Amino acid sequence: MKKIIPFKKNLIFKTNLAEIASISLEHEITKEEQEVKGNFIISGSYKISETSVNTEDFYFDLPFAIQIDEKYDISKSSIDIDDFYYEIINNNILAVNIDVCLDNIEEKEVDERKVEEIEKIKEDTKEEKERCIEEEFITETKNKELPLEDMSNIANFDMTKETYQSYKVLIVREGDTLESIMKKYQVTKEELEAYNNLNDLKIMDKIIIPVDNVEN
Repeated sequence: MKKIIPFKKNLIFKTNLAEIASISLEHEITKEEQEVKGNFIISGSYKISETSVNTEDFYFDLPFAIQIDEKYDISKSSIDIDDFYYEIINNNILAVNIDVCLDNIEEKEVDERKVEEIEKIKEDTKEEKERCIEEEFITETKNKELPLEDMSNIANFDMTKETYQSYKVLIVREGDTLESIMKKYQVTKEELEAYNNLNDLKIMDKIIIPVDNVEN
């Protein structure tokens, strides 16, 4: 694979720049892991006016560093100058354009196992966050007041009842169904309906899960 990397620079002259009499480009380029860096040396002579016989010398040392995407392997690539051109602007600026060519670039092979590991870590992290959110709503104190904001789907919740010792508030997640919730928490539909409105459950709805229905 070949990649062309453009380098542009405006070189400002302290005197009038009417014409380039001669110009040369030298370069020192090295590779370090995912970076190509070095120096461009542009030198030559120029005329202050178009009618001038005499010329003035110029010299510019231009350091550069180019970052290469991590997905590319440049360890075996070769580096060369693909093109070099310039333009005089406003009689005192020399705009130079240098195209650096990287040849024999290879795309790194994707390690499917690492990708799977990263996805698993992301999924585990998501589940852990959701678990922590859920645990924040667990209370072991009988008749402890339950925050009611954003709980419009919860109905018929009588805080005066003595029919439970603890409860959870479940945050409905993607993929949750009434059947899966009942199975996971080993409760019946009737037990859930005693505290919740189960019609049209949506993601992020909150459902009261009675944990212990032992009569005191």
